[in-house]
Amino acid sequence: MSENGIRDARTLGTPKMLLLGFQHMFAMFGATVLVPVLTGLPVSATLLFAGLGTLLFHFLTKGKVPAFLGSSFAFIGGYAAVCALFDNVEGMNWIPYAGVGVICAGLLYVVLSALFKAFGTSRVMRFFPPIVTGPVIICIGMSLANSAINNCQANWWIALLAIAIVVVCNIWGKGMIKIIPILLGVVGSYVVAAIFGQVDFTAVKEAAWIGLPFQWKDTVFSLFQGCDGGLLVSSIAIMMPIALATMVEHIGDMCAISSTVGENFVADPGLHRTLLGDGCATALAAAFGAPANTTYGENTGVLALTKVYDPRVIRIAAVLAVIFAFCPKFEALIACMPTATIGGVSLILYGMISAVGVRNVVENQVDFTKNRNIIIAALIMGLSLGITFSSVGKIVLGPISLSGLAVGALVGIILNAILPGNDYVFGSNDQGDKSVNFKV
Repeated sequence: MSENGIRDARTLGTPKMLLLGFQHMFAMFGATVLVPVLTGLPVSATLLFAGLGTLLFHFLTKGKVPAFLGSSFAFIGGYAAVCALFDNVEGMNWIPYAGVGVICAGLLYVVLSALFKAFGTSRVMRFFPPIVTGPVIICIGMSLANSAINNCQANWWIALLAIAIVVVCNIWGKGMIKIIPILLGVVGSYVVAAIFGQVDFTAVKEAAWIGLPFQWKDTVFSLFQGCDGGLLVSSIAIMMPIALATMVEHIGDMCAISSTVGENFVADPGLHRTLLGDGCATALAAAFGAPANTTYGENTGVLALTKVYDPRVIRIAAVLAVIFAFCPKFEALIACMPTATIGGVSLILYGMISAVGVRNVVENQVDFTKNRNIIIAALIMGLSLGITFSSVGKIVLGPISLSGLAVGALVGIILNAILPGNDYVFGSNDQGDKSVNFKV
């Protein structure tokens, strides 16, 4: 394998590309289905529109960005708040109302996309230098690691087995073994868990082979038959502001993927296209009762581990997700996957994200002799992780609920804008752009 990674997976052959696609689908599956499990949204629709949303994203970004879009955890609090509005209302389904709110949130992505297009990436990216994006990327991985540990605690032996398989295959494996360590870790630990009676396959036996992934009553189109205007406005007011935080996370994710792959996706195809793709995918999913979408860090971790950067592999994973969304039996088979297996694999993937953030800061040669940089990094990391792991886990401002990562990112952006000494110029400052081998 080239030190620069594999850019064209077709050189590996179709069977190996399919295996790589399955690996990416398995990587995103655990977290993607967890959102509907926690919120009450339909699981099959979630899987369907994760796949369709990813394909739409790739279409709008010219097929250049190896990103997979899965369920966004940032909106979980919003879904809970909208659901609570209907506690004393009988006979009404809250899901379409939440969907309208998420569609409006997706439209904010379109607005920011237009701003990037109108004013140019360089002018807007002045607000997102490495001193901001680096710590944000670090915190993205670290804030997720807690969920990985919780999953590992279900059975540490199974989790450690999954980790061991991934490490051994990636370090000492040859050929295809070295490229699909995540998939092998999942399958290997799953099989061992099943052999020792740790998996209940009852749901798999009872599930049908073919089924529709969503119901009309969960779509926003059902509201055309009549809706409550007050509840609709309240739902929009709850869900729409969340996009202000997730858009910042999107920029951090794009920087993480760029840093991992070694290509400047911020400039080409440009943040205006990636934001547009993310926003449109989110709106599409919400229209049919599925959760809001977001670019998935798990798949970025797979990219970093396997060094196969071809977006075609991601599109294969998306097509597989769409196909299996119509198969309740497969959904049940994946749902039976041991929690510890998901935890062990996720622990590595989340750690890879944070490692990419560290590399982003180090290779950009961010000057920490400057007090402004220390303050910005300290507050981003302190707020992001402090709030995330606090007893409340979020900051509530009226109807708006902000995650720790969102608060940290927003504070970092604001401080970088108002504190003196911001000399970062995207596209002309070699020191600021070289860590991801940007070709500007």
